[in-house]
Amino acid sequence: MKLLRILLCILPLIAGGVVRSQVVNLSNFDRNLLHYGIQIGYSQSKFTIDYTEDADVREVMQGVTSYYNPGFHLAVIGDLKVTPYVNLRMAPGLTLINRSINYYWERGYSNAHKNLDMWRSVESVYGEIPVDLKFRSMRWHNYRPYLTTGISYGFDFASLRNNKNNDDQSIVRLNTSDFRYTAGVGFDFYLRYVKFAIEIKMSFGMPNLAIPDDDYYSRAINGMTSRTVMVGFTFEG
Repeated sequence: MKLLRILLCILPLIAGGVVRSQVVNLSNFDRNLLHYGIQIGYSQSKFTIDYTEDADVREVMQGVTSYYNPGFHLAVIGDLKVTPYVNLRMAPGLTLINRSINYYWERGYSNAHKNLDMWRSVESVYGEIPVDLKFRSMRWHNYRPYLTTGISYGFDFASLRNNKNNDDQSIVRLNTSDFRYTAGVGFDFYLRYVKFAIEIKMSFGMPNLAIPDDDYYSRAINGMTSRTVMVGFTFEG
């Protein structure tokens, strides 16, 4: 992804500038037990889809897939120092996601049915409650890398789960709740007044989000889980 390539190019420049500084910024910052901050993130999300074994569907459709689409994330952070090298972090917030599902129809069937959808867009607004463990290295001047791992619960406020009749066949219904496990890597930069961090995090959904309906679009999907890559920018005071 273009954003990740740009980030990997500018990250050494930022790190180099911070490390070369002769002044140790925020020298007592890590002695405090609790910190607060905000995080702004750019995300790319898609579905991981398990294609159906239904023979009727396979006669008319070659497969189903999903590609990464952009999203936006905003959260507040509460960070608790557990040990000098381990922190417990909560970052409740909102994530706006627009994912797509692509359908690959058999040519003969698509020629006979001109109104078939080749793709469908699924918009979600998740209220997120992630809990992470942050494993930090030793501080080196004004720089400190870290790893994260944790779990996250998301509730989709835009879900159409309760549209049981689904008269509009273009609607893709999803379960409202999503549980994910996460893993990430980041870099803390101690600036003059705040600690700034750049973080790349992957999240992997565990439950099946798909709700079955009696049409080829839904029957083509045995299971569907979420997958997200996020680049986050964090400010802590």
